[in-house]
Amino acid sequence: MTKPYFLLIAILLTVNCIAQNPTSADLKKKQADIQNEIDDLRKSLDETKKYKKESLGQLALIQKKLRLREQQVALVNQQINSIQGTINQNWREIVKLRGELDTLKIQYEKSVVYAYKNRSNYDFLNFLFSASSFNDALKRVAYLKSYRAYREQQAENYRTTQELLQQKISNLNDNKKQKNEALEEQTKQRAVLEEDKKEQDVVVNKLKTREKELNKDMNDKRKQDIALRNAINAAIRREIDAARKKAMAEEAAAKKAAEAKRLADAEAAKKAADIAKANNASKNNAPTTTANPPATNNAATTVPATTAPVKPKPSNNYNSLDREETKAMSESFEKNKGNLPWPMSSGVVVMHFGKQNYGGLVTYDNPGITIEAGTGSTVKAVFDGEVLAVTSVGPVEAVIIQHGKYITSYSNLSSTSVSKGQTIKMGQVIGKLAEKDDNRGELEFLITNVISNERSVNLDPEKWLR
Repeated sequence: MTKPYFLLIAILLTVNCIAQNPTSADLKKKQADIQNEIDDLRKSLDETKKYKKESLGQLALIQKKLRLREQQVALVNQQINSIQGTINQNWREIVKLRGELDTLKIQYEKSVVYAYKNRSNYDFLNFLFSASSFNDALKRVAYLKSYRAYREQQAENYRTTQELLQQKISNLNDNKKQKNEALEEQTKQRAVLEEDKKEQDVVVNKLKTREKELNKDMNDKRKQDIALRNAINAAIRREIDAARKKAMAEEAAAKKAAEAKRLADAEAAKKAADIAKANNASKNNAPTTTANPPATNNAATTVPATTAPVKPKPSNNYNSLDREETKAMSESFEKNKGNLPWPMSSGVVVMHFGKQNYGGLVTYDNPGITIEAGTGSTVKAVFDGEVLAVTSVGPVEAVIIQHGKYITSYSNLSSTSVSKGQTIKMGQVIGKLAEKDDNRGELEFLITNVISNERSVNLDPEKWLR
């Protein structure tokens, strides 16, 4: 055993420790992030509990909390497995170090016994003076120094191995402590998870007594979503038709201007020809009119050809109708993905984008997100744009705003404070939230990407909002 060998062991142990710590730290960070999200959900649930009736939104929040709690339990299990792996590794290294320590101990004992038996100065001098030559004597001196260094190295190796062994034992004890703490956290999280499941069962049972009412609410929402989609499509068609009419008007104006220029050029050419004829007649003392005028005069009376403007072909592509500033608006909207402000200062997302299942009671494919808040809450635009439409969607109002090739829609408003064609700034108030029941309302917020006149797709708003 040499000193570099022990140095290598120390380096490997350090690298192993460094490789494990980030994993444990990452797991704890994820657990902390999930716990923060659960705390936010708990606050949102407390807000929904102030209403008299349980709602699908309340159930959705509980379901989300359950999913987060299950993720947290899974992370704790992963942490326990990681700690157990570290414990097993430490045990293997401890057994290995103990074996090496026993070997070093035996080797060192043998060298000590040998040194004790040959400890007298007489033996040393006898070994030195029995050399056959002076060079042989020098070699014997070098050998004795080397042997002394070897014994010192043996002692150093033994001490280093003992320190490494104690360090691994200490690490093992720390790992066992961490595992016990993780097991306690696992028990705690599982108990809380069971409580959350009971809470879900209570809400589901209460909602089952109102199943007909819930189905009616879903049917009403489905009708409103269809009406809103039709309003968005109608607004898109109107915008395309207006752009097409504008292009046709510009084309007609260009043709009219070209025709006027052609007539003016012809009139000017005719006047020039008449003047040329008069000048030629006075020079030749000829009659004013000539049966066969010179070729040059014929050329002068020829109406110059004009090039008709190229007629622009109206396009059904919505993006091709965009002006440069509108294209810039699309790019600006895209650059702010994930950083758009929410349409309301406070509220709870009670229905997310896409297919939703509420405990088997009802299912729905939501075209946007549904945000629950108090009646009369202020609704704001999430980005600069232009109002495409302010329309009725059943008994409530909706505002549709264009941001280049993107459209944001805000439905279930009791009143609006903007009008069609108005330029809107980010954060500008566009209306107030209508009441659904129990002094609460639900804002239907959609983000639509218009690809062409015939095709548009709804996007997940939560991926665009900060």
